[in-house]
Amino acid sequence: MERRAEKPIIVQSDRTILLEVDNPSFRAARDQLMRFAELVKSPEHIHVYRITPLSLWNAAAAGLSAGEILVFLDDASKYPVPGSLRKEISDNLARYGLLKLVDEGGELRLRSADPLIIREILALRHLREYLTEPIGEEAIGVRPTHRGHLKLALIKIGYPVEDLAGYREGTPLPIALRAATAAGAPFEIRSYQQSAVETFHAGGGLAGGSGVIVLPCGAGKTIVGIGVMEKLQTQTLVLTTNITALRQWRRELLDKTLLREEEIGEYSGEVKEIRPVTLTTYQILTYRKARTDGFLHLDVFSRNCWGLVIYDEVHLLPAPVFRYTAEIQATRRLGLTATLIREDGREDEVFSLIGPKKYDVPWRTLERAGWIANARCVEIRADLDGPERAEYAVAAARAKFRIASENSRKNDIVRELVGRHREDLVLIIGQYLDQLRKLQLELDAPLITGKTPSHEREALYERFRQGGVRCLIVSKVGNFAVDLPDANVAIQISGTFGSRQEEAQRLGRILRPKRDGSSAIFYSIVTRGTRDQEFAEKRQLFLTEQGYQYEIRDGLPVTERAE
Repeated sequence: MERRAEKPIIVQSDRTILLEVDNPSFRAARDQLMRFAELVKSPEHIHVYRITPLSLWNAAAAGLSAGEILVFLDDASKYPVPGSLRKEISDNLARYGLLKLVDEGGELRLRSADPLIIREILALRHLREYLTEPIGEEAIGVRPTHRGHLKLALIKIGYPVEDLAGYREGTPLPIALRAATAAGAPFEIRSYQQSAVETFHAGGGLAGGSGVIVLPCGAGKTIVGIGVMEKLQTQTLVLTTNITALRQWRRELLDKTLLREEEIGEYSGEVKEIRPVTLTTYQILTYRKARTDGFLHLDVFSRNCWGLVIYDEVHLLPAPVFRYTAEIQATRRLGLTATLIREDGREDEVFSLIGPKKYDVPWRTLERAGWIANARCVEIRADLDGPERAEYAVAAARAKFRIASENSRKNDIVRELVGRHREDLVLIIGQYLDQLRKLQLELDAPLITGKTPSHEREALYERFRQGGVRCLIVSKVGNFAVDLPDANVAIQISGTFGSRQEEAQRLGRILRPKRDGSSAIFYSIVTRGTRDQEFAEKRQLFLTEQGYQYEIRDGLPVTERAE
């Protein structure tokens, strides 16, 4: 029997959990912790997790019980689990479902088995505009148009509502999956993708129909969305991050389903089509001529009787779309993402308005099964020298970050890496256009930015896919939904301020399984001892969260070919 000293975790009364990286049980413990706790920081030897009410409510919505959590903590902890934390875990898990939204005879009601909770809700003045009148001691009438607003207001005071009020069916649309792709390759939804579909659908019962599926980039979130569409057989609105993502969805729908061209519409800056399946972008939905003007295109939500709305990369959902989503709670909603982390801290709004986390799979689990490529993550630290160092010393905080990000020594490292990976397909990703344009000239490689016309962008991506271009430089437009399955080396030369979302997307660009079975390498080039390094430590959290060992090297490394 494993002795206490050999256990992998220490559970503390402040809700933090310390996990020993070098412990033989590290991976198994990490996979359990990610089900109900959030990773806070990940230095070399001890990773720190924190249990939060929201992390526990997501666990409860995914079917995890307080008993299961406590059994794991008891079994894995070096020391007894503090009694105060045991109670906190039990109490928070129990709060999910204390309040339920139900449909009773066509009337929307907020119901609880505890009359005192109903009395508490009735006493809150800021909730009155969402409610009608009490029905006995255990229910309150709810205004149907305020279903989402009420859920959001209640989670802010610690009451995550279980929404069992059901959904409208939407306009029927026959959707059938192909047995083979349009090119003739066999097609079948993978087992974990089918599990995600079934979990979201929940047999068509009241417990299904809204929520978030968390899968790595490259694991086929689009296929999960298509599987849900096939399950529901209804007209669908798909919200994507940009025009490239929109057209990737279109290709996948035509390739994997029997939907016809004329059944799929594009609603973008270039085309305005409303069809049984309509693909649009967050940018067009939130477009307005001036800051004081209204949003011109948010009525897309009401332009058809949608039975399903799919939010691709739901962690990037902009505020105006949140507000409109609060008003369409009678429509089924599917969120797809690689990470629930939002830089603006609005995870509780995703929980309330899109739905709780329903399904996730650790990246490493899919990697071991061969569904995504094996990847190494290497941070290379470069010094800041000469005039750049002097400029950095007297700059303001924001300027310091840019000076460090554009460190000219980084270009030397990129040239060296590209030379050593000349047999690979290399994607260079950065934030600052001046920096990328210099690399474009130095490497004689094509550059894609936000100003690159979409047809030219697609042509360059296709040449890269086919091997005609072996090194491609992209600005932050390359973060999202770019399907480059054979890219096996990514070099991140600069990024935004510690964004874990961005790290997820950039790593995802190289995680598609390779036709030759090779692995992938993800390089981050960081300026040592600067704001650049501080923010890199935050981004590293995401990679550690997903189980990747994060190597740190000084200067130019002895680099192996991806294999």
